[in-house]
Amino acid sequence: MKPHVVEIDWERNGSKFTDHRYSRAHVWRFDGGAKVPGSSSPDVVRVPLSDPSAVDPEEAFVASLSSCHMLWFLDLVARDGYVVDKYADRAEGYLAKRSDGKLWLSRIVLAPSVTFSGKLVPTTEAVDDLHHRAHEECFLANAVKAEIVVQGTWTYDVLEYDGNR
Repeated sequence: MKPHVVEIDWERNGSKFTDHRYSRAHVWRFDGGAKVPGSSSPDVVRVPLSDPSAVDPEEAFVASLSSCHMLWFLDLVARDGYVVDKYADRAEGYLAKRSDGKLWLSRIVLAPSVTFSGKLVPTTEAVDDLHHRAHEECFLANAVKAEIVVQGTWTYDVLEYDGNR
């Protein structure tokens, strides 16, 4: 498989640097062409040295896990013959101190809300199993040691079903 390539660009732009008063703002450039402004979190490095409108690495990590879970969930749902009309997640990542005093992203909570339609109506047990299977398949979830919790909800929307699914 080919590698996933991301380029990170940062410049000092004349700041002294050794006094730690340099901008943490930078740009993430993805191999598909997307550019995303990045920065340290303003919770870690105060503004104006960080950019609160940019994506910080912790947010990106949580978003990546949420996205990976969703993509696997949708794939597995389709394989099982269910129809999803809508999927939304409000994922949260929690920093904690390790025993050595260093911070780490110790817990990620995914809270997907899924709306199903179609002829086949899933049970709560089936949806829970689909989330479990998606978690097991997610490449990123398999690569981290932080606790990842899925606390999803789901609904079935009869009004959205048009008989063709």
